Amino acid sequence: MSDANNIVIFDFETTGLSPKMGDRAIEIGAVRIKNGLLVDRFQALMNPGMRINSFIENFTGISNKMLAEAEPCAVVMDSFCDFIGSDNLVAHNASFDKNFLDAELHRISRRYPGQISCSMLLARRLLRDAPNHKLGTLVDYLNIQTEGGYHRALFDSEMTAKVWLTMINKIQQRYNMARVPFALVQKLCKTPAASAHRTLTNWK
Repeated sequence: MSDANNIVIFDFETTGLSPKMGDRAIEIGAVRIKNGLLVDRFQALMNPGMRINSFIENFTGISNKMLAEAEPCAVVMDSFCDFIGSDNLVAHNASFDKNFLDAELHRISRRYPGQISCSMLLARRLLRDAPNHKLGTLVDYLNIQTEGGYHRALFDSEMTAKVWLTMINKIQQRYNMARVPFALVQKLCKTPAASAHRTLTNWK
């Protein structure tokens, strides 16, 4: 059975909000977690074949010149799919990143066999006293030390990993679990926040 401490956490920077509106990925960052430890990283800029606007350049720090020198999306996404392997996936606000992952892999006729879960949805169930559930807010709320800047894919992935592992550790300690099944996390993310404690207590 798959474990919440054995996953790939990933993040995209993109040209906009939706692949359905023609937006593309411009950077992918990911970390592999094995037995609760960060054991591998993946990071690459990718050329979407279009120019990005000044808002995205300023927001991410990624310039059109940087993208012009990057490998095409198809090449990078092929490598990233290899990196994922059969692992389950986690992202912060996963619906956004899943849309881009699915769209970019569809372009190269590749798929991933694992499941996806959302660290933001899990935080809404477990960290209900946080001011909000944005990644930067949660990092501050949990007193996680940072070195780097948000809105770059690898940094955001690393910070998501620290938030995720902190939450999984809280579940293990509070509910005396040696391991937290990935399926339990997925169920929690679909459970009303008020029912999260009952779901964790009754999990067999």
